[in-house]
Amino acid sequence: MPAGGDEPDRTINEKFGHKLDFVAELEHWFGNGSVPDRHHGIVVGDLNIAPLENDVWSHRQLLKIVSHTPAETSGLTKAQAAGGWVDLIRQHIPPEEKVYTWWSYRAHDWQLSNRGRRLDHIWTTPDLARRSQGIEILREARGWKQPSDHVPVMAMLDLS
Repeated sequence: MPAGGDEPDRTINEKFGHKLDFVAELEHWFGNGSVPDRHHGIVVGDLNIAPLENDVWSHRQLLKIVSHTPAETSGLTKAQAAGGWVDLIRQHIPPEEKVYTWWSYRAHDWQLSNRGRRLDHIWTTPDLARRSQGIEILREARGWKQPSDHVPVMAMLDLS
């Protein structure tokens, strides 16, 4: 997913417009049979959007920050619904709980400030979601030597 630049206004930030257009195309593609009938599907990756209030450290303060604007979160929610995707992280961790998979390099002490966002996602078709045994977010990886600003997210699926 395109990151979208710094300014959440497509009239002055071409990158933000590109991101919104990409999300709209994703919705169209998902809604038009991206996963054929009787097939399984998984979407994984850095989607660069934290869709829920508890997917960011401060919903109110980030409403005008790229990755959590209403235009982005609404678009991602529509894309998810168009494909009938199940968000495995939120299947296992209630929406009332804060969950992050990304912390900025700009934070002097990322653990202390804990100003994270959930930008990384694992979505599955409903049949696979029923086989989901759990989810693990490897938060400690953010503290490793030369870490990424993202941490690994793993889904355990019973495919037997």
